[in-house]
Amino acid sequence: MNRRVLLLSCLVVLAACKAPPAPPPPPGEHSFPSVERPVAEIVSAQFSDEESREQAGEARRVMDLMGIAPGLVVADIGAGRGYYTVNLSRRVGNAGRVYAEDIFSNTVNDLRGRVHAEGFSNVSVVLGTPGDPKLPPQSLDRALLVHMYHEIENPYELLWNLRTSLKPGALVGIVDADRPTRSHGTPPWLLDCEVLAIGFERQALHELDGKSYLAIYAATKPRPRPIDIQPCRSAP
Repeated sequence: MNRRVLLLSCLVVLAACKAPPAPPPPPGEHSFPSVERPVAEIVSAQFSDEESREQAGEARRVMDLMGIAPGLVVADIGAGRGYYTVNLSRRVGNAGRVYAEDIFSNTVNDLRGRVHAEGFSNVSVVLGTPGDPKLPPQSLDRALLVHMYHEIENPYELLWNLRTSLKPGALVGIVDADRPTRSHGTPPWLLDCEVLAIGFERQALHELDGKSYLAIYAATKPRPRPIDIQPCRSAP
């Protein structure tokens, strides 16, 4: 009898070992879809040298097109070494505030040092994560993402979390090159598809230098549940 029980036990164990693995659990309500296109590698904290960018006048034109004026609260998402941060600081003045966000602690520490050394007292430097800029709720009049959207690991998650930091009527401006994401750009049609999936609507599209553009969005529709977001394909 004991031998029979032992044999049956062994057969049960063997059968369990050969059983197919259990299917993965279904995605939860807070699971974001993955992007269905290449994500560019982050190559530098500085897109290009500041002197050449200043000569091109990109920051001034972007700030003008975004209606950035004294007293506004603005976020520089993916601030890097702070080229836009310092320009925004001068534009919004002492009555305004700039949140300079980046996801790398060494970049954030360097930027804090620059802000302190150059006396930009209206700038707060923030360490975010790839999916959450970690900014105060309903604090922003404007948010800028400059030449870095194609490097965002999951733009659906980041934009979803960014929405909580926007005041009613706030605008989000995205500057990028009109080329494939693998080549460090984002075609405007693809950008529209991904941003609109989070409940935004494009307000304007401006060409900047023949290669780059500024797309401006406002949150006009309810923010979807992450599980309901439909990912965009990499080709129209």
